[in-house]
Amino acid sequence: MGTFRYVGRRRELDLLMTAVRHPPAVVLIEGEAGIGKSRLVGEAAAVLRAEGRPVLTGFCQPLREPFPYGPVSDALTKAGPWLPDTGLPDAVGALGRLLPGLADRLPPAPPERGGDQAERLRLVHGVRALLAALGPTVLIIEDTHWVDEATRDLLLLLARDLPDELSLALTYRAEDLPPDTSVLGAAYRHPSGAGGAVIRLGPLTAEDVRELASAALGPVATPALASALYERSEGLPLVAEEDLLTLTEQGDTIDQQEAVRRLQDTDVPKGLREAVTERLAGLSAAGAAIVAAAAVLAVPSDETLLATVAGLDAETGTDGLIEALRSSLLRGTEDHRYAFRHVLAQQAAYQHIPAPRRDRLHRSAVAALQGLTQPPLVQIAHHTLALGDRAAWLHRAEEAADQAAAVGDQGTAAALLHQILDEPGLDTERRSRAATALARIAYNGVDFTSAARVLRRLVEDPHLPRPIRGEIRMGLGLLLLNESASPSWASELELAVEELSGRPATAGRGMLALVLNERAGPEWAAHWMGRARQALEDSGDEALQAAYNATRMTLLSWRGEREVWDMIDRLPREADSPAELWQTARALHNVAEAAIALGHDGRAAGLVAESREQGRRAGAVIVECYGRVLELWLDTLAGRWDGLEDRFDALIGAYPDISVPHAERLLAFGTLAFARGQRDLALEHFERATRHGARQIAVSTELRGTAGLMSVRLAQGAGQEAWAAGEPALAALRSAQAWTKATGLVPVAVEAALACGDRSSARQLVEEAHQGLRGRDAPAAVAEIHVARGLLGLEDGPERAAEEFGAARRGWLDIGRPYEAARATERQGRALALARRPDEATELLVAAVDTYSALGAQADASRCRHLMRDFGLTRPGTPGRRGYGDRLSPRERQVAELLAVGATNQVIADTLYLSLRTVENHVASVLRKLRTTRKAVADALGEPGPGSLGEPGPGR
Repeated sequence: MGTFRYVGRRRELDLLMTAVRHPPAVVLIEGEAGIGKSRLVGEAAAVLRAEGRPVLTGFCQPLREPFPYGPVSDALTKAGPWLPDTGLPDAVGALGRLLPGLADRLPPAPPERGGDQAERLRLVHGVRALLAALGPTVLIIEDTHWVDEATRDLLLLLARDLPDELSLALTYRAEDLPPDTSVLGAAYRHPSGAGGAVIRLGPLTAEDVRELASAALGPVATPALASALYERSEGLPLVAEEDLLTLTEQGDTIDQQEAVRRLQDTDVPKGLREAVTERLAGLSAAGAAIVAAAAVLAVPSDETLLATVAGLDAETGTDGLIEALRSSLLRGTEDHRYAFRHVLAQQAAYQHIPAPRRDRLHRSAVAALQGLTQPPLVQIAHHTLALGDRAAWLHRAEEAADQAAAVGDQGTAAALLHQILDEPGLDTERRSRAATALARIAYNGVDFTSAARVLRRLVEDPHLPRPIRGEIRMGLGLLLLNESASPSWASELELAVEELSGRPATAGRGMLALVLNERAGPEWAAHWMGRARQALEDSGDEALQAAYNATRMTLLSWRGEREVWDMIDRLPREADSPAELWQTARALHNVAEAAIALGHDGRAAGLVAESREQGRRAGAVIVECYGRVLELWLDTLAGRWDGLEDRFDALIGAYPDISVPHAERLLAFGTLAFARGQRDLALEHFERATRHGARQIAVSTELRGTAGLMSVRLAQGAGQEAWAAGEPALAALRSAQAWTKATGLVPVAVEAALACGDRSSARQLVEEAHQGLRGRDAPAAVAEIHVARGLLGLEDGPERAAEEFGAARRGWLDIGRPYEAARATERQGRALALARRPDEATELLVAAVDTYSALGAQADASRCRHLMRDFGLTRPGTPGRRGYGDRLSPRERQVAELLAVGATNQVIADTLYLSLRTVENHVASVLRKLRTTRKAVADALGEPGPGSLGEPGPGR
């Protein structure tokens, strides 16, 4: 707990304790060196451990040897006492290599497939799963201003998606962070739904220092001495404590006046240096040698290494170490190593060593470290740099970077590579190697802003050879593409392709990425496919061949070409090459996605299952995520709406930094909200999905989002706004020639055009879509064309329109999309009612109401019932009104459910097609029967009963 009483900081300690006791929480503790960050978290940890709560602490070091996620690994190694004996998730098995001391208690390690990025994702999921399994836990990472990039990425992912019972506390010095950057990087935003705090520690007050002095010195701590101590330390606890250590050692011999004079005459940080120097002066030669060795080594070191570097035999070294510990210059760590109490004290001791002796100690350190079984290359590089041997340092630093990358410690490798590239006069070959390695690390990181900044800096280096610059630029272009972050991705890739003209296999990757820019249209795709084919012929590269085949199948499926099904059947499912496995998984996934857009839902489901299996074999975690997205899309289309929100939340919780699940959730939730009458919420979801989709190279998300947005506007009676909202999406549709994809845009755009009185535009759009579907295998788009034709001909010939709607209904039923089938059924019923065929109209409208009700599409069911009333149609065998007493009637339950989600009376009226007066009566009845207030309806209602989807009586 520290030598001195804990003073001051009660507010900060209470803030920290409150936050970590209410997980999930992220607490950031900021303050300058020596201000007391470690003491604050130490005090909190002691209380929490006494309560039985696991507290795991890891430390960032400036000279940490390569080990993946070292500070987090250090913390997790202490989790043994709280590990459950059974039931650990399989994902935890990935941590066996990180936690060798716990490996026998973890599940089996998963197969190592898919390269560095897949391994990194497995480790990230493993860390989160382990922390979740521990229950209420506090993870403390100290000195995160020294954190390596990979560990920061891990902490960033963890902070964005905290396990429910985890509190994360980070200490750091803001002055040692890059400008305008959070301790977790530019990508960090405090997660919604999580608690926490930002605690900025300032100096102790004069009263705090007086209390500290009194506790340490007793009656000797006169007001004058305490005042001098405060003025000299300026409230910095470390300086005050160092001075108190010196005064305490003098015991009863303290000359108070002399002590006050010395304290007043010495400045900070000079005061700290003098406090350390004074204690150094009291050491024997052996003690001074051990302290000097520790100052030069600069990391916690064991007794043998300290003695070797100090040039002492074992016995003398032990005596010197004991003396250094008694003087409080050094402290012991949990793993039987020894270090200074604080980095400022280490720096003061280091500066006290004469330069010639420092050099000798650095050379001794190099020799001692090289003699170890596993030489710590990062430390050796540090000592060669301190000796001024730039050539030796470059050699050692590159070796250390290679070693770090080999063991998966990308953060340490990146830090070393940055240092190498900063070296003036670096030779071209070494610069090329370092730049390529750094680009690879940046591309696989999770902090997009940081990665893009690194890659841009590298491609602007005029000293890099053209092919190396092209390879790095390729990574930058792919990064921008994958993050949908900038339209410049295409220009970067085009330039990279030209820079890689002598490397056709690598250039071919960029060409195939450019092919998939759907917005640029078929001619663009054909151009880049042709160039990719030439690159393939020039290189003969097998991996490029597999990528080319997968891309070709993707394009064919987009166009609805029937030959793609034979090609996908012939695709090799068994392959030795990881590249082939990955491309097989990619092809299966892309064709599955296209199959959904085309309307081959059953075939798509099988392909998704296959793609996920291939992805697991290839170690391609991204395919697993994307496959689950497609399954949820299929659930939405097939009307499997129960629990859909929870399934999306679980998926996003597992992959919080992948944007695709977020976009699909917006589309699905928009659909559900609109079907339930929550128009404002639906509008928000569709608008966000449209904005997201507009940044993507594929057009589907934008078109689907726009179609939903237009549907809401039309339901609001805002035809002009609906048409205006659709114009950008229609332009994208025409540019991409994506007529085979059923996005809902064509029929809703026709409806909007007709609402604006623009039959010419409606007819033109239908004709364009018809021509775009000639010879294509796209049953869903064909069903949409039938709907569009029915809308176009409804006023002139309702019977012909009914036939079109009937064809659409049969098409949707064959595909397996009940909601779309119900909408077509409702339209067919309305057309037949207009054609004065009431019996057939009634049968269809009743069927539509039943489907809507079964799905929970309350607003659609109410609209359909309203339509029946308008035409004077009644459900056959409908009983008369019945009394419900104190129970809610079906209509009252519908009103109550809308009240429970915050709907206004006007929204309820619009949703259920009722007058405001009728709604007011229903609301009053609901509140009376439930004996509650409007705000408490959700609690009073509880779980919806079976009547919630039932059909109310024919009256209002």
